[in-house]
Amino acid sequence: MTRRPNKKAKPADKQDRQQTDKPGFSARKVAADILGNVVHKKRPLDGELDVASGHSGFRALAANDRALVRAIVGASLRHRGEISEILERLLDRQIPEKTGRVLDILHVAIAQMLFLDVPDRAAVSLAVDHAGLDRRARPYKGLVNGVLRRLGREREEITGDLDADLLNTPDWLFESWQSSYGAETARAIARAHQGEADLDLTVKKGPEDWAEKLEGSIVGAGSVRLARKGAVEALEGFEDGDWWVQDAAAALPARLLGDVEGLQVADLCAAPGGKTAQLAALGADVTAVDISKSRLKRLEENMARLGLKVTTVASDLREFKPETQFDAVLLDAPCSATGTIRRHPDVPWIKKPYDIEKLSEIQRELLDGVLAWVKSGGLIVYCTCSLETAEGERQVEAFLERQAGKVELVAVDAEEIGGLDQCVTNEGFLRCLPCHVAGADADLKGMDGFFAARFRVS
Repeated sequence: MTRRPNKKAKPADKQDRQQTDKPGFSARKVAADILGNVVHKKRPLDGELDVASGHSGFRALAANDRALVRAIVGASLRHRGEISEILERLLDRQIPEKTGRVLDILHVAIAQMLFLDVPDRAAVSLAVDHAGLDRRARPYKGLVNGVLRRLGREREEITGDLDADLLNTPDWLFESWQSSYGAETARAIARAHQGEADLDLTVKKGPEDWAEKLEGSIVGAGSVRLARKGAVEALEGFEDGDWWVQDAAAALPARLLGDVEGLQVADLCAAPGGKTAQLAALGADVTAVDISKSRLKRLEENMARLGLKVTTVASDLREFKPETQFDAVLLDAPCSATGTIRRHPDVPWIKKPYDIEKLSEIQRELLDGVLAWVKSGGLIVYCTCSLETAEGERQVEAFLERQAGKVELVAVDAEEIGGLDQCVTNEGFLRCLPCHVAGADADLKGMDGFFAARFRVS
C-alpha cells in the first residue's frame, strides 16, 4: 500500500519558518554571512555589498534591509577589536567551532547592542534564533543566549575601560602610524576611523550655490559636504550630471596639475573616475587607463551621466605603450587604501604588512615607467589613498634619487588646495589625514588619508 505524503508540517519545520519570518531575521543572517566572508575569507566588503554582483542574500533583500545590513556590518568591522575584547571577557574558553560562524553571529549582535540603535531584546532574540537554525552554530545556541544576556546586564562593568583607539586597530597598523606621525596623531587617526565618513561632492561649477541648495558646507578646495543623509540618486543635480561623489581629499591631487585646459592628460588607474571627471570638466583631453574592464565600464557610465567626453583604455600599465607623449600624467597608484578606512572598514582586517611591500614594488615600477610618457616640461602627479609612508613619502624620495636629473619635485602650496596648511609637509608633499580639519569650520573634521607629490619632467 502506497503511503500518502503527510501534508502537515512538522512542528520543528513550522517553528523554523516562524523564526526565519521574523522581521529583521534575514538581514541579520546576511550581515553575519558577509562579515564572515570579509574576516575569514578576506573578501572585500564593497564586492559583497554590490547590488548587481555581490552576496546573493544581500541582493535579494528589500532596500531598507540592505541599508540595515550595511549599518550592521559597518559597525561590526569598525568596532571589531572592542567586540573581540568583550567576548574575551565574557567567554570562559575559546569556542571550538572552526568556521567562525558562532563568533560572526555574536559580533553582529553585539554591534547592534552597543553601537546601533537596536534594542538589546531584539538583537539577542534574533541572534539566538540564528544560532538555532544554523547547523554549525546550533550546539552553541545556549552559549549565544547566555553571553548576550550577560552583556546586557553588565554592560558598564564589561565595556567601561575599553581602549577603543588601540583595540580597533591591528597592532601593525597602529605601530606604523605611530612611527610616522607620533602617538597622539596615531590615536586621532584611529579615533576618526570609528565614525562613518561624510558625503562629499565635487561640482562642475558654483560650489557655494550647490552648498546652499543641498544644505551643505564647503570643505577642502571647493568640495560640498552634505549634512543630511539619503539616497544620492534622489538629490538635486544628480540626474543632470552637475556633480559627483568624491571625498574632499581625493579631489585635491588633480588640482596639482594646474590649468589643464586643452592639454593631453593621462589619468592612470582611473576608475571609478572622480579625478577623470575633474580633469575633463576643466577642459583637458583625458585618456583614462585602468586594468579592470568592468571598472572602466562604470567609469564610462559615470562620464555619460556627467556629459563628459574621455578616451578609455583597458590595460595593465606595465604593458601599456601610449602612441604619443602626454602634457601631464596623474598616477593614482594601486595601494593598501589604509587612508579610506572610514569608508572601507574592512581594510584593517583584510590587509597585512606584506601587502604594503608587494604594492610598493608595483608603485615603484609604475612611477619609473610613466616618466617616458610625459613631454619635457610636463607634470607628473603621483598619489595614493594610503597612510603608509612606504607608499608615499619614502616611495617618492627613492624615485627622486633614482631619477636624479630627469625629474624635479614641484612643492605643493597650501593655496592650491584651499588653504589646507596642515595637509602640506615641510618637503612640499600633500599629506591628508583622517583626523585633519577639512574646512574653515573646526567642526568639519575628517577626510580620506591621501598622499600626493608633483614632479616636473626635465
